[in-house]
Amino acid sequence: MKRIILALLVFCVLVSCNNEDKKIGAEELANEATADIETIKEQSIAEIKAKLVDKGYQVFDYVDEKTNDTTLMQQYFIAFLKRGPIRNQNEEEASKLQNEHLAHLGKMYELGYADISGPFGDDGDIKGITIYNVPTLQMADSLANADPMVKAGRLVIEVHPWWAAKGFPLR
Repeated sequence: MKRIILALLVFCVLVSCNNEDKKIGAEELANEATADIETIKEQSIAEIKAKLVDKGYQVFDYVDEKTNDTTLMQQYFIAFLKRGPIRNQNEEEASKLQNEHLAHLGKMYELGYADISGPFGDDGDIKGITIYNVPTLQMADSLANADPMVKAGRLVIEVHPWWAAKGFPLR
């Protein structure tokens, strides 16, 4: 279990880098996140909203009562990766599945389908999450179920719609 958590943490760190050869400090990451937000702010909310709606995304405007600022809310999908019924693989097969699982998550990130993935830090039945940035629940479910760990029965997927402000980074 510790190997799996360590591998997922390493994967998350690697995926979060824009370039393997480029080491980015915390200040540079913050500057990049700010630049991304500014790019979104340069476009009107109406423009962003129209593009998302044209692609089939669900969105709505939220107006902050204190500032009267309009925030565009977008529907994402959270896939909970849960302990599956088939966990009797030997160490070699489990390791192979883990590598394929990480490659799948990396591909989802590279293709723009997943925004963030990661394991939970306990040994509960929910092993981790992936947040999919796709227009439909069916698409998120299909992508999540294409994971080799899910196909092998080591994990099962539970997907839920989730709303978040468009363009706001994690802090």
